[in-house]
Amino acid sequence: MDRMLELVKLLNKYAYEYYVLDEPTVSDAEYDALYDELKALEEELAFVLPDSPTKRVGAKPLKAFRPYKHKGRLYSLDKANTPGEVNAFFERIGKVTGEIPVCTVEHKFDGLTLSLTYDGGSLIKGATRGDGVTGEDVTEQIKTIRTVPLSIPFKGLIEVQGEGIMRFSAFDEFNKTAETPLKNPRNAAAGAIRNLNPGETAKRKLDFFAYNIGYHEGISFSAQHEMRDFIMENGFLYGKRFDMVLNPEEALKALDAIEEERAGLDYLIDGAVIKVDSVAVREELGYTEKFPRWALAYKFKATETTTVLKEVLWQVSRTSKLNPLAVLEPVDLGGATIKHATLNNIDDILKKGVKIGSRVLIRRSNDVIPEIMGVYESHEDDREILPPENCPACGSPVRREGAFLYCTNKSGCAPQIVSALDHFASRDCMDIDGLSEKTLEQLYNEKGVRKAADLYRLNEEDLRELDGFKEKKISNLLSSIERSKRTTLDRFIFAIGIPNVGKKASKQLADYFGSIEKLIAGTREEIAALDDFGLITADSVVGYFEDEERRSAIAELISEGIVFEEKPEPAEGVFSGNTVVLTGALQRFKRSEAARLISENGGTVSESVSKKVNLVVAGEDAGAKLTKAEKLGIRIIDEEEFIKLLGL
Repeated sequence: MDRMLELVKLLNKYAYEYYVLDEPTVSDAEYDALYDELKALEEELAFVLPDSPTKRVGAKPLKAFRPYKHKGRLYSLDKANTPGEVNAFFERIGKVTGEIPVCTVEHKFDGLTLSLTYDGGSLIKGATRGDGVTGEDVTEQIKTIRTVPLSIPFKGLIEVQGEGIMRFSAFDEFNKTAETPLKNPRNAAAGAIRNLNPGETAKRKLDFFAYNIGYHEGISFSAQHEMRDFIMENGFLYGKRFDMVLNPEEALKALDAIEEERAGLDYLIDGAVIKVDSVAVREELGYTEKFPRWALAYKFKATETTTVLKEVLWQVSRTSKLNPLAVLEPVDLGGATIKHATLNNIDDILKKGVKIGSRVLIRRSNDVIPEIMGVYESHEDDREILPPENCPACGSPVRREGAFLYCTNKSGCAPQIVSALDHFASRDCMDIDGLSEKTLEQLYNEKGVRKAADLYRLNEEDLRELDGFKEKKISNLLSSIERSKRTTLDRFIFAIGIPNVGKKASKQLADYFGSIEKLIAGTREEIAALDDFGLITADSVVGYFEDEERRSAIAELISEGIVFEEKPEPAEGVFSGNTVVLTGALQRFKRSEAARLISENGGTVSESVSKKVNLVVAGEDAGAKLTKAEKLGIRIIDEEEFIKLLGL
């Protein structure tokens, strides 16, 4: 029994570090070995502890959900869509209280609202919001969520409220193998929680973000920030955004920042929630029949809508792949008129059941082209989408590999060549300013430019004959082409377009091999051994350089004067030899600016706390990283000391 207790405690600790802190301290193999040991021990003793991680795989299917009456009502929130409505919210509060109180701003998660009840430190009930008074008992489904603690340090009776969500990464991973793809993460989370079979819930790998405390005994809270502290201290996953604002101007600034970072999140938010921090002030403001007067949900512009699929165009990429592009009935989404959307490949089209004429659900994230998630409404006369047998650009036969279609013409297909040249000249590659896709099409059609080396042979006469080129434009482009000859090895590797090798992987290859000659001679085994590579990427790299035409093209570029800058010596400074982690909110610097100052002064910036870290710079509201640094005995400084070290 002692070993069982030890294993449960250890595995729950490792799961917390992995799923909540995103800072694993053991490998998957080590975790799995301990998990298997625990499972065998439970089978041998015919006993399972209440907070054992083996309980998360899902119990037997239920016949129906039972109603559950919440101990404290879960209110909905008043909504706003404009800055004017936010100002009006603060005005109303100020009239009642005499002055505007401190408020908090947090993410508004877009999933399914859940309430978890703990008593004596154990999870005894999990329920949906329902009508706010009575929800559905979904305890067994909630137990499958790895970011829901089955036990917490607090031993009183308490209801913890939050949102059940499915991350985009989990959603996309699920859809890769699903017979029927999920349409969006919000519905996927709700469907998983309301599935009578907890085993099916477990397959969707949901998360639970805690953000509020409802009914509670044995503890008191005077403010929202105290509730957040409780949530953090008791091992719950929580939203990383938590701004304290003093007026509507600060609130609007926080809302703008959240909307700007929205596209980079791995989960769906549809806005932000503004709350009065003080519980006493909340009691003074009170409630309407539907919602509290001390809170407001600010809704962002929608990222999903429906429209009609008119046709599908097959576009040829620089890697010869034919990518399906959906042509849509124009629709407004997030303030932009959307006319096109992506369909990943022919298998994706078949799985989603998309046809010409269907009304489809589309999702958009900031400036990324929208993706078709599935069929919203179909009709009898909708037409099948058929894969082309010949390349729509050059007429060559199409080759199919798995779910993808490829043009078999490697050297004479115009879109492939132009797209490859556009990539080569792009900012993250050779950075040739003035070489737009339109200009490259002109050079292809009128000057016979077919490969990257041809760009370095262009002269004034060549460009003067092109429509739209005058002296200044010619001079600027030729100067930019000449400047691009001095580059870094990682930029060059990225520019030549090795399949499956992006910007980060290019830098890793450059750092490891140090020269293009050594990279060309690199073996499959040594490339696969690099961090985040593996055999597929290694095969892509080796296969690329085995092609004689590609090696010849590289030699041709070198002969045109491409030279690689020497790698600069590491900067020297006050942080030399130190690996530094930034955590919490800094008042004087943006996080990126502080990171730059550390690098310029000899330090290396890390995103996570580990034994390799020498120093932690802790700003306001520093959370789990600070706690971990304290446990590891790592030196911790505040922003004031950071400024002193820099001599600012």
